[in-house]
Amino acid sequence: MLQPASWDKMAPSCTDGVNSLPGNCVFCEIVEGRRKAAILYEDPEVLAFRDILPQAPTHILIVPKEHVPSAVAVSDPDLWSKLMDVARKLALELGCEDKGYRLVVNSGPQAGQTIPHLHVHLLAGRSFRWPPG
Repeated sequence: MLQPASWDKMAPSCTDGVNSLPGNCVFCEIVEGRRKAAILYEDPEVLAFRDILPQAPTHILIVPKEHVPSAVAVSDPDLWSKLMDVARKLALELGCEDKGYRLVVNSGPQAGQTIPHLHVHLLAGRSFRWPPG
């Protein structure tokens, strides 16, 4: 299995507000109920909660409950369908469909993935530029 490139080389600002011990996954801690989060959606396989460092007025993180380090580690294509369906449901529930929203998946440190647990960002409430980044 491919492994993500060097997570230890992330800029310190990438983990501001996270304060997890080395070797612990912040998103797994949230899934297990060991860390508080503003949870908006939960089913047996997926959890969605508000980002603690929002980059838009609406910034939701959608994660699989099973620890999957990054997009490259997804072995079951049905996982993508589940994550996207939750994103669609939340966008509708939050009223984002009319003005639009952005879904982002960063894979690996160079792409901006700051937590090594697969997650989809649902961003809305402001205009976004293209290209991103």
